[in-house]
Amino acid sequence: MDDYSVVIVDDHVLFAQALENLVNTFDHFKVLYHVKNGHELLEKLEDTESIPDIALMDINMPVMNGIETMQRINNSHPDIRVLALSMDDDEGTIIKMLRAGAKGYLLKDIHPDTFRTALNDVTQKGFYYSDRITNTVLSSLHKSEPPEIHLKEREIEFLKLVCTEKTYKEIAGDMFLSPKTIDGYRESLFEKLQVKSRIGLVIYAIKNDLYKV
Repeated sequence: MDDYSVVIVDDHVLFAQALENLVNTFDHFKVLYHVKNGHELLEKLEDTESIPDIALMDINMPVMNGIETMQRINNSHPDIRVLALSMDDDEGTIIKMLRAGAKGYLLKDIHPDTFRTALNDVTQKGFYYSDRITNTVLSSLHKSEPPEIHLKEREIEFLKLVCTEKTYKEIAGDMFLSPKTIDGYRESLFEKLQVKSRIGLVIYAIKNDLYKV
């Protein structure tokens, strides 16, 4: 088996160096280089020899943050599998990264064994999402969707709005519905799509191209 090439995008030099040392201890993974922000990464990617299999990307970076970088990479180099790295498990941030095309979302305090599992999963399955982020994302991705799912027009509208940064209260206002009715939509889709959280709804919407408002 050939080694998978990895790049690290993080403005914290000591963390990046420690992460490089860790990755290089794993079988079949080798760090090519690390850069401090998304702008530096995009410059490196102009050289075809610098295009990695996997990018480990911080979200909060100067010059160009992880979300903007992810959007640019997804357009120019969609084959690069990006694992987002963050200290933040905020639901809105996770949704933004998933919408932008990230294949996984890792908290920086994870155990090295979990990190190695994430690298293996993203190469073998194409994605990795930690149970700590949400216990429903893996279920949403691994299980086949329930057969004969028929979504109503208003349910699709609701799903698209769920993929934005809007709160459920704001979604209710946009749809001219009461918050109680929106709660009903949410619970109904949880049951219909076999998910248990907003992240699960977002994953379903992304997989089925229902996230563009």
